[in-house]
Amino acid sequence: MGISITRREFGRGSLILAAAASMPGLAKAKDTALTIGVAAPFTTLDPHEQSNSPNNATSRHIFDSLINRGGKAENNPQLATNWNNTDDTHWEFVLRKNVKFHDGSDFTAKDVVASLLRARDKPSQSFASYTRNIKQVTAKDPHTVVVETTVPDPMILNSLSRIRIISAKYAKADVSEFDSGKAAVGTGPFKYKSYMPGDRLVVTRNEDYFAGPAHWSLVTLRILPDNGARLANLLSGDADLIENLPAQGIDRVKGSSKFDIIRGQSTRLVFLGMDIERDKTPDITAKDGSPLDKNPLKDERVRRAMLMSINRKAIVDRVMEGNGTVAHQFVAEGYAGHSDDVEPVKYDPEQAKKLLDEAGWKDGFRLTLHGPSGRYVDDSQVLQAVGQFLARIGIETKVNVMPWAVYSEKYNDKLYGVYLASWGINTGEVSNPALALVAKRDSKAGTGRYNAGGVDDPRLNALIKEATRTLDEKKRTPLLEEVSEITFNNLYLLPMHYENVVMGAKKTIKYEPRGDKYTLAYEVKPA
Repeated sequence: MGISITRREFGRGSLILAAAASMPGLAKAKDTALTIGVAAPFTTLDPHEQSNSPNNATSRHIFDSLINRGGKAENNPQLATNWNNTDDTHWEFVLRKNVKFHDGSDFTAKDVVASLLRARDKPSQSFASYTRNIKQVTAKDPHTVVVETTVPDPMILNSLSRIRIISAKYAKADVSEFDSGKAAVGTGPFKYKSYMPGDRLVVTRNEDYFAGPAHWSLVTLRILPDNGARLANLLSGDADLIENLPAQGIDRVKGSSKFDIIRGQSTRLVFLGMDIERDKTPDITAKDGSPLDKNPLKDERVRRAMLMSINRKAIVDRVMEGNGTVAHQFVAEGYAGHSDDVEPVKYDPEQAKKLLDEAGWKDGFRLTLHGPSGRYVDDSQVLQAVGQFLARIGIETKVNVMPWAVYSEKYNDKLYGVYLASWGINTGEVSNPALALVAKRDSKAGTGRYNAGGVDDPRLNALIKEATRTLDEKKRTPLLEEVSEITFNNLYLLPMHYENVVMGAKKTIKYEPRGDKYTLAYEVKPA
């Protein structure tokens, strides 16, 4: 049983009536349990509090959005059945009728208005990259919403796909009310049952889900950041599916008749960020531990020497056992904003030493490299390898690994000199990561929310601003290409690799990995 596709032109915009989606479990709404071992902790069930992949993926189990972002970055109808732009700054969304929240209340336009404005106005400003251009949201009638943007916004549909719709009655609820389940009332495929922060979320099937009930009547999302524990849960049968299959477990899974390896491509860029703003930066000293009178990271030659000293191909091939692809810019060839004029940096430790000498750092210095544990593929091992490569050119490196919940908060507050980070480029183009990572941090404008290195390049800021207001793709693409060129030819970020998706699963289930690396129980099916 499925839903057909139709598409037609309406006004000045494209009206999408329905998306092709086979509804899993529509004819199999029986009692079945599923346990997923997630690699990175989700930190709250408030869908508007902290925007990161673990939280956003988890929230999709309970809440829906106006638009459903597909696994290949396509925009599909969800709570909105169709939409059109009536002019450059006004978008009209027709809402799905007869949709109920988990508590039995009706879903209407007032819930959309409350949700979008709550995400925009949250003190955390975590969703600023997506809400920054939303001027106003109004209910034209109970099933029609108009979103007005401050400027023409070519990414508004993608942005709205990131914002979950909550019941208007909980618009003023705090984080604790969502985590306790009181406010965790959505329209999504699963209902809140229990949540133990740092351990697991348990949800039950929404039998009345508008797209059809999921196959699974009970789903447990277990937080298992430790590679060994995650693998053990799979091999023991406690988990049906695990994220980020550890490299040391690949042969064991391959050799078993009970398990499969699921592989796919992602658009997640892993990079080294660094403080290029402050004259004195945290955790960088002379080799004897004494303070430095200037920040070496502000010199592009030092940043280039650091990247040049890292054998990224060896890290991908040996440390990650092929579960990544060396990156040189935000997106790979074929995606909007990829530029052939970005100069790839090759592994050359001898030239790296010469660059350090030219920059006045012949004797090197000492730094602390910060990063999370269990957030990215083999992150701890990658950090250790990077530290060893830097040491070979005279940069003594201490690696400081910490749990994601602790790491991310300090990262957002710009408390690190050098750090490992990533960005899932789910839009398949450059404006999304650029807005978040290298645009000047400006809470009022909603830019640079995750620009922890203090990048502030006037030309770059101007290009990002122009690109994010240009609706014509032929004019927009060269602007994005120049954004890539400035960012990576100046090495404001040091690109490491794109992560590949590698999962372990029982042979009794099947799953198609998504480009955004979200693991969604609704999309898991029996084999």
